[in-house]
Amino acid sequence: MTPDSGYIIDEKYTDVLFPYAYNILGAVEDARDTVQEVLTKHLSATKEHITDEKNYLIRSVINFAINLKTRRKKTRRKDDIWLPEPVASDDTADKNLHLNEILSYSLLALMERLNARERAVFILRESFDYSHLEIAGILSITEEHLRKLLSRAKASIQKPLPRHNRPPDAHERDVLERFLGAIRRRDIQQLESIMAADIQFYADGGGKIPLAAKECAGASQVAALQMVIYQKYLLSARLEYITVNHQPALLSYVRDRLTSCQVFNLHPELGTLQQIHVVLDPDKLKLLSKQFKP
Repeated sequence: MTPDSGYIIDEKYTDVLFPYAYNILGAVEDARDTVQEVLTKHLSATKEHITDEKNYLIRSVINFAINLKTRRKKTRRKDDIWLPEPVASDDTADKNLHLNEILSYSLLALMERLNARERAVFILRESFDYSHLEIAGILSITEEHLRKLLSRAKASIQKPLPRHNRPPDAHERDVLERFLGAIRRRDIQQLESIMAADIQFYADGGGKIPLAAKECAGASQVAALQMVIYQKYLLSARLEYITVNHQPALLSYVRDRLTSCQVFNLHPELGTLQQIHVVLDPDKLKLLSKQFKP
């Protein structure tokens, strides 16, 4: 189903349901399709057995999204880097996406380590504050099974990031300015000083765009890679600052075409760069391309 095929508009529920689907799937169009599919079936179904329509629909969306996420992950190669679709969360964002319930980009990316059911359990417990009993009911599992899933999820993530970061401020903008300045001056020592020693870099081209590297770790390695990427791909690009999933980001335009979105995770106290996620997959840039036309 495509956006032009005519979504059922029921703001009372679509606004509530979208964040659950997106946080599990990490893809806007899949999330919209999931909500649409659930609402379509609900409209034609008998409802005598439903005592709480909102929670019934939330449960339906979560389980539909789990099944879809499981199928999607089976089609990926194990060595592929799959990053979530970035969603603008600043003043220019689509307010219908209910951004307050959308998780930070770094946390969504980190949750790709989990299977779909572990991910749903983690989200419902740690982000939406559902009780163990409520989650067990939604997923039709025992509380004992739920606790095992939650324990595995936490162990895989190891250091859970906040539900969503505070809005990027002037200090973070200054860090990105120094980041770009160091790259443009080819000052690798300055660039490394902005990065955490164990900084991580991930890039997702969706199998459509050639990558300088899929992943990289360590300040010296990531700094050297950034120099190569800038000289080879971004030397003539126009860069714009935005906020993506509550984190600072840079959009890169080449001849007025959006070519990449870099999302930065900064240490809340030190201000150093902890992670850089780069989305180059054109399909994952479609929404941002529509929102930020040159």
